[in-house]
Amino acid sequence: MPSSCKELRQELAECMLKSDCVLKKRNTVKECFKEEHRADVPDECRSIMRAFGECKRGMIDPRMRFRGNKQ
Repeated sequence: MPSSCKELRQELAECMLKSDCVLKKRNTVKECFKEEHRADVPDECRSIMRAFGECKRGMIDPRMRFRGNKQ
């Protein structure tokens, strides 16, 4: 994975591991990404998740491949 999204991925993983969905409800991080656990995931993690998705999308967008991801 290119380095432009690596930091966001790590930040998202750390945020999810600190969330109530993982700590209190004992779900896996993968399960916490599902819609039924949305209430247990803090807004901070959701915003990081959105930024990570935009970063990944920017990697496949042909217009952005030459210019690089917006940071």
